Amino acid sequence: MKWIGLLLAAVAWSAGWVGAVEAAPPNIVWIVIDDMSPHLGCYGERTIETPRIDGLASRGVRFEWCFTTAPVCSPCRSALITGCYQTTLGAHHHRSGREANRLALPEGVEPVPALLRRAGYWTCLGGPLVAGTQRLGKSDYNFEWDPRIYDSNDWAGRAPGQPFFMQVQLHGGKHREGAGWSERVRARLGSLVDAGQVTVPAYYPDDAVLREDWARYLDACRWTDAEVGEVLDRLEREGLLDSTMLVLTTDHGISHARGKQFLYDEGLRVPLIVSGLGMEGGTVRTDLAELIDLAPTTLALAGVAIPAWMQGRNLVAANEPPREMVFAARDRCDETVERLRSVRTHQYKYIQNGYPQRPALQPNAYKDGKPIVQRLRELHAAGELTELHERLLFAPVRPREELYDLRADPQELRNLAEDPAWAGELGRLRQALADWQQATGDRGIEPEAEEVYEGNMRAYLAELPVERRGVVEANIEQMRRWAREGK
Repeated sequence: MKWIGLLLAAVAWSAGWVGAVEAAPPNIVWIVIDDMSPHLGCYGERTIETPRIDGLASRGVRFEWCFTTAPVCSPCRSALITGCYQTTLGAHHHRSGREANRLALPEGVEPVPALLRRAGYWTCLGGPLVAGTQRLGKSDYNFEWDPRIYDSNDWAGRAPGQPFFMQVQLHGGKHREGAGWSERVRARLGSLVDAGQVTVPAYYPDDAVLREDWARYLDACRWTDAEVGEVLDRLEREGLLDSTMLVLTTDHGISHARGKQFLYDEGLRVPLIVSGLGMEGGTVRTDLAELIDLAPTTLALAGVAIPAWMQGRNLVAANEPPREMVFAARDRCDETVERLRSVRTHQYKYIQNGYPQRPALQPNAYKDGKPIVQRLRELHAAGELTELHERLLFAPVRPREELYDLRADPQELRNLAEDPAWAGELGRLRQALADWQQATGDRGIEPEAEEVYEGNMRAYLAELPVERRGVVEANIEQMRRWAREGK
């Protein structure tokens, strides 16, 4: 069987690392990429080539249907590192746990690095952006945590023979947002993706600005592929590749109007590749997976007992039944108040909108600062969008519920929730979501308390340059008005 070698290895490592053991536990490297959907050759992308990541997949297991639990950085990373839904932890609001509103993890819950460190692993959090410094790489956890759960930002300082757990943080899709990006790509990769060869998804207009941005995003995927190659090359140079389990994923999907911050597949679907000891190369898993599954899976690979409080599933367990559904949530992002919940099967997606009287694209300084969103708003103001794009992007109010048949409509263009023919499926998924919220203790069911919101906003504004505060302050006031109006 495909997983027999891996399972035998996990059993052999179950005692953890205590000096020399009969079968040494593996090194474990997570490569976690920002803001990138599965636009990779091994996932069917044909506009670009990603040979190093494709090679990783050919030597390991590729999960076709993996999803983040939150389509924005800090909530999903809080979930990823604990193996618990961010809504259970109370870490569901992006940029929360500030001022007097510090968030402690529930009693007994610990981040994965703390558990591995106690088992003898050298733990590190780094990446290219911190190379040559002593600071840690991107964490973005919403809860209070002790930096001492990480020994350093690199595995070089460990004791001889000591296994390590390394989180390599890569900038991914965020690269295209920086100045001089095209020049950097030409210098390093020799060419740029031709915007004329790019096809944007049907839920966006076929516009030159959007095609150019998508081309630069694909360049970011190429750049990331080269960075992954550098990690692999270093492991090979140091003789560590054969003793290392490698995990590659992204925190959420592409940062675009309907991607990051939203519960459509563009925001939720992420790549997941696991390669290393015991893996049968070229294996493709088609069962549903969630990013919180990485925590228990990593512990299993390290031979560390999986705590009962973890909500993720061990993806390498022989007796673990496949998921029938995956769940996700989006709550406040920066200043913008929101409450979205979703449940997805292989065929259907159900989304529940907590604030249906607000527009589809609420004002948000982060998203509205992007040229692509600015262009969409220009087209909307000029009346140059089609009925489809107006409905999907600029509807002044939203349906309370959305239902999509993903096999017939993979781009989630046709909401079936109000069609009586789909009432049975709608009711089934509505109940499944309610059951999940109750079973996991969803702490986002109630709105964020006014005083908590105001405290988090004071802290957020204090972090911003003075010239950026005006737009955020105006958006905060809009949120207050809508709250007073009961919208």
